[in-house]
Amino acid sequence: MTAGRPGASAAQGAADDPGRRQLAWAYLSRVVLGPCPALTALIESVGVVEAARAVRERELPQVLHAATASRRAEDQAARDLETVGGLGGRLVTPDDPEWPAWRMLGLSQLPPGRDPDGAVPLVFWVRGTRDLTELTERSLAVVGARCSTGYGDRAAGALAGELGARGWTIVSGAAFGIDGMAHRAALAVGGATIAVLACGVDRPYPAQHDRLIDQIAETGLVVSEYPPGVTARKHHFLARNRLIAALSDGVLVVEAGVRSGARNTVKWARRIGRPAMAVPGSVDSAASAGCHRMISEGEAVLVGSVDEVLAVAAPLHLPSAGDSEPPAAQQLTAAQSSVCAALPDTGGRWPHELCATTGLTVAEVRAALAALDMAGLAESAGSGWFRLHNGKRTPADRPADSGVVPGLTLHSDSSSMSKGC
Repeated sequence: MTAGRPGASAAQGAADDPGRRQLAWAYLSRVVLGPCPALTALIESVGVVEAARAVRERELPQVLHAATASRRAEDQAARDLETVGGLGGRLVTPDDPEWPAWRMLGLSQLPPGRDPDGAVPLVFWVRGTRDLTELTERSLAVVGARCSTGYGDRAAGALAGELGARGWTIVSGAAFGIDGMAHRAALAVGGATIAVLACGVDRPYPAQHDRLIDQIAETGLVVSEYPPGVTARKHHFLARNRLIAALSDGVLVVEAGVRSGARNTVKWARRIGRPAMAVPGSVDSAASAGCHRMISEGEAVLVGSVDEVLAVAAPLHLPSAGDSEPPAAQQLTAAQSSVCAALPDTGGRWPHELCATTGLTVAEVRAALAALDMAGLAESAGSGWFRLHNGKRTPADRPADSGVVPGLTLHSDSSSMSKGC
């Protein structure tokens, strides 16, 4: 891999050729099928064309031998690019202007040894004509139970629909239940929505949502880090959840059981500095038990209206190009964003409590709090540190019905809420 190696000039020419680079990205995407911190590091070190050559010829660091062994001989790059092109899609790589670089910053700063699945994706396979960076400029993830109740469907539809009407992109996973309802609500108001799949973009999952996914691709985007033809596997969904969180300004959970996968998405959101919110339900509803637990354990902020959602999520969003002056929150580091997301709206938390929540050291938490204080995003009082919104604290005394989605009633009769599954 040195400059003196025979053929180095030809290799450099290949590295400068956009077509060769795209083939290299496509090839490596199929070789590792998902996040691979070691391969990302190799690409950053030697370039994508040289990394692809090294994988083919097995001139690799020891850590990459096992990860690339089973599929290094499967060079379907040209066929994969043709397949996605036939769907009206494309391959988006870090070489491209629409690569959502700032959205990936949180993932890039996660310790690779602690969370191998938390790496930045190598590429995005994309269906749809919208620009990925532009579409995620103001975006919110709406996720929840696959086996949702009538109440959950109404709540998700009301919130996602109003957010979409206000110009926010709805990001979700195209699954049954809350995911599908969130996508449909955004489409119904002419809003934008993004479906993040755990399989190739040519293989709608679930299959019954093939028409829904087609509709999403017509006006929004369908994205995946997996190349065409790849089928969904269990661990793909867990890895996919980090992308739902990363492509959004925050994660909103509408109904989640105690063991719901939505909690995994919340975990990723908190790790990369995105706020998490949850809609409460009936105390009798098992479908809302996970939401209640996340709220009670401080993992998510209780919300019941779009205004409350935006009060939590909007301080961290990237403003549109028409905004004259970016907010201080736009310039937060990953540590500052993590601490900001962990701060409560009411009450307070002390630095040692924030350490347990964010995984940061006391010194890192104190430095982040000082920066947030100077930016007008946090303040301390007798009960500890709390979050500010537009330089003001959220009132501690909520109205009695503030936890209820407008137009919805929380019933104690669980039979009136469940539609079965």
